[in-house]
Amino acid sequence: MLNGQKIVVVMPAYNAALTLRRTYDEVMAQGIVDLVIVVDDASDDETVAIARTLGRAQVEVHLLNRGYGANQKTCYRLALAAGADIIVMIHPDYQYTPRLIPAMAGLVVSGLYPCVLASRILGGGALRGGMPWWKYVANRFLTLVENVLLGAKLSEYHTGYRAYARSLLEKLPFESNSDDFVFDNQILAQVIWLGCPIGEVTCPARYLPEASSIGFRRSVRYGLGCLMTAVRFRVARCGLVRPLA
Repeated sequence: MLNGQKIVVVMPAYNAALTLRRTYDEVMAQGIVDLVIVVDDASDDETVAIARTLGRAQVEVHLLNRGYGANQKTCYRLALAAGADIIVMIHPDYQYTPRLIPAMAGLVVSGLYPCVLASRILGGGALRGGMPWWKYVANRFLTLVENVLLGAKLSEYHTGYRAYARSLLEKLPFESNSDDFVFDNQILAQVIWLGCPIGEVTCPARYLPEASSIGFRRSVRYGLGCLMTAVRFRVARCGLVRPLA
């Protein structure tokens, strides 16, 4: 807990057997997390077996692979059902340090920001951590276009480390979002649509060979989805399609 607020960390997992325990251990070492929820999206490694050995983790298993967005939907449903006041989503691939959880949760608990992102771009953590150059270039290009179309000034939209207030998640129609990777982008567009401020903290990054990652072709599809989300946001602002939230 933090200032009487229940903190739940959710981990959308897929083939994370080599990094899950390290991520979990560092999450719990922060001393404020009440519950960890691991949702496995039909991994074909030992992710589920390892998750079930983690002391204070609730484990949910998708018997069929539903996609990254569908995994997050399950994560948020379970976190809200568990009575979470603050929900922190972190990838279990150990790319992001869980040591930022107190800072991110604190910004939400304070009432300053109902949504906080851990940015790999602020402070240059992405390239120092080994982000492939083509991913870095794509990240910067997409962020520039999205900022223009969404009217925001974020340093990046593509981080897998976020904190949300319960009150915000309950307002977002996230169940209507994609079941694929573009879910991350759509939910931020919905937050911006509602006029909610988004905070960012600097986050170092690690790109480990044992961590799961999407390839070039999936990245291209994700990038196109992000651009379509931003365009739809702008068109909705003009009143030509239904609102995002």
